[in-house]
Amino acid sequence: MNALTADSIALLRQMVGVPSESFHEEAVADLLFRTLDGWGLAPKRYANNIVAACKGYNAALPTLLLDAHTDTVAPADGYTRNPYDAGDDEGTVFGLGSNDDGGSVVSMIAAFRHFQDRELPFNLVLSLSTEEERSGAGGASMLFGPEGPEETRDADWVIFGEPTGMKAATSERGLLVLDALAEGVSGHAARNEGVNALYIALDDIQKLRSHDFNKISPTMGQVRLNVTQIQAGSTHNVIPDRCSFVVDIRPTEQYDNKEILEELQAVCKSRLTARNLTNRSSATPEGSPLLRTVRALGIETFSSPTTSNWMRTSKDAIKMGPGDSSRSHRANEYILFSEIDEAIEKYITFIENFYGHTLE
Repeated sequence: MNALTADSIALLRQMVGVPSESFHEEAVADLLFRTLDGWGLAPKRYANNIVAACKGYNAALPTLLLDAHTDTVAPADGYTRNPYDAGDDEGTVFGLGSNDDGGSVVSMIAAFRHFQDRELPFNLVLSLSTEEERSGAGGASMLFGPEGPEETRDADWVIFGEPTGMKAATSERGLLVLDALAEGVSGHAARNEGVNALYIALDDIQKLRSHDFNKISPTMGQVRLNVTQIQAGSTHNVIPDRCSFVVDIRPTEQYDNKEILEELQAVCKSRLTARNLTNRSSATPEGSPLLRTVRALGIETFSSPTTSNWMRTSKDAIKMGPGDSSRSHRANEYILFSEIDEAIEKYITFIENFYGHTLE
């Protein structure tokens, strides 16, 4: 185990010991800022986000950004270990956030350190962002927005660190949640009075289930849609005048969320209201130097069913990091030393090979 890996494991164990649920990342940001500053990486802090640029950063050069998030979800039920105790097990770091997304955080820091004193033909920037798990406005949305720092706002390419087993996600589905409300007229069930809102909802649900989205993604296929909740009625003998249900939709890059909402509203009597229209789908464009580098290095690609900070920007990007997505948000989360060591090596190799593919 080399020094970069050893430092990464030690830092990750410290991170696990600091509760950092979304919107409560101040303490972990303090830890990371102190650590990066101690390593001479000249970090800057934007609220609880940490950004570091390579020595000799030049706004006239293109920028490759490494981004990983520092926040976690709340501990899942079923932990048999203290979720904030990383343990001292040889070969494994346990605890909340170790896999999602601490492994990517420390591995990207290590890769950034490797290149800190090397001259590159492009800028290398590291961002450790917040509020990813809750889609907050103060994390990646701020860093990539018009008021964000130029090092992140003006980046040309991004690698988003998430637990993918160091496979490269070249697309990811978005998320669109619709609250639907069917309205009828109440009446006495015995006299068959009123207009049953539950039946209106059921008719609409059938229309949604059979609806075909005509635009098919070459990497993700069709838009996925599921009705996941329904609520109606107050007592057995009253025709319900309201029925609400929830629709979970996983878009592809072929549609924006507003377009999907309008298309479905046109076939439903129920009123559809989007909780959020900004959780967009993403895909790496054909011809991207990121994609060319992935292929040249023989990195396996896939389409990700989960969202990430990628949905906060339209920049040319891939998603790739250590760990396994199936461990995320579950009790007794963990990541292996070997996964962190592999990630550091692969990030370094990727960056070393990247620039040549920007010239093709």
